[in-house]
Amino acid sequence: MIHVLRSSWALLLGMFLLQIGNGLQSSMMGVRGAIEGFSTFQISLIASCYFLGFLGGSRFAPVFIAKVGHVRVFAALGSLISATLISYPLLADPYAWMVLRVILGFSISGVYVSAESWLNDASTNTTRGQALSAYVLVQMVGLVAAQGILSAGDPTGWLLFVIPSILVSISFAPILLSVQPAPAFGATRTMSLGALYRASPFGVVGMALLGAVFAGQYGMTAVYATEMGLSLGELSAFVSSIFIGGIILQYPIGWLSDRMDRRTLIVVCAGLSGLVCLIGLFFGDIYPVLLAVGVLSGGLAQPLYALLIAYTNDYLAPEDMPAASGGLLFVNGLGAVAGPPVIGLAMGRFGPGAFWLVLATILFVTVLYGIWRMTQRVSAYAEEGDYDAVPYANLLPGAASPVAVAAAQELYVEAAEGMADAHDATDARPARQADLRAANKGV
Repeated sequence: MIHVLRSSWALLLGMFLLQIGNGLQSSMMGVRGAIEGFSTFQISLIASCYFLGFLGGSRFAPVFIAKVGHVRVFAALGSLISATLISYPLLADPYAWMVLRVILGFSISGVYVSAESWLNDASTNTTRGQALSAYVLVQMVGLVAAQGILSAGDPTGWLLFVIPSILVSISFAPILLSVQPAPAFGATRTMSLGALYRASPFGVVGMALLGAVFAGQYGMTAVYATEMGLSLGELSAFVSSIFIGGIILQYPIGWLSDRMDRRTLIVVCAGLSGLVCLIGLFFGDIYPVLLAVGVLSGGLAQPLYALLIAYTNDYLAPEDMPAASGGLLFVNGLGAVAGPPVIGLAMGRFGPGAFWLVLATILFVTVLYGIWRMTQRVSAYAEEGDYDAVPYANLLPGAASPVAVAAAQELYVEAAEGMADAHDATDARPARQADLRAANKGV
């Protein structure tokens, strides 16, 4: 880890500052939108536009990088982010904010692609997992720190828009001035969604549903808290609780996934998270209970991203794993775009409690689909653990670019190939996987 910090401190510091700015503006969107008189549905569309822009950026940013290089793309998109953040109070109109959010999502996606390329290029096979772990950790800490700044500010003024703009502008300085050379960018290989679905139906459907849950937790939590009448300090603590829960439970759940059928663990975590959301529905007006609901619902739901990647990879050959990452990221993004409008419509019709109801419904649909798939396919559960790489794939909602997901997939490939080399003569897993493919033929 010391080697990772020494070689990548500039990038990690820059991404920490960027995530503070990004997290602050995301929460401010819900709070200031309500102050400006935007409807709940309008705010939900604004939240969704971020993920729409992010999805587009993840597709087109690599094209721009290939044409003009990392540094130019990084600098250009960085200036757009800074300008966009400070434009919110100037253009206090819901439709203008939708456009700004698309630009913001697109630009931040491009920045992630550039930054993660540097991180991946600076890492070796022995340090890549540590590097991605540190990368995710600084982003989570940045999001939590953003809520602390929000609680100390005045949402009716300009300051809480100026601060993220300044932080984002500063965040690019250590990265652009880094002596680490810019990497050569290779486009991520793709796999058709049909082929990916045939390989792992539960992986694809689960990732789409989880995208809606993530987007709701990331984009609509502040809206819910505002409609519940929480103070700014209470709102900040509540938003932080979701990410703190993810930090606490990510690794323990990942550890369990190597010791039991992953589908069973996915179904159990999704079901428990859904039940916790129902507690929020009925007891969300009790603030200590609300904080506990935030910790548990976020802690149980956020690791599902990594579990679904692990489960999908259980049915893929090592050479297919990197190609599958783009498809998984894409379907997760589609779910993220759809999630906030559905939650916004429900909240507008049934009140703020519908926030928890929609999240619980999506999670229970995941449970039901998972149980059905368990009746259709033999488990690929293996006693050999290979989750070590997976926690680092659980990037934050709206923060997983193709580069980071592909880097996490590289760890899978290395682990799978290493296991094959080490146990060529005696390992029963290849034979067991062949038996699974035969048993699942035609399913």
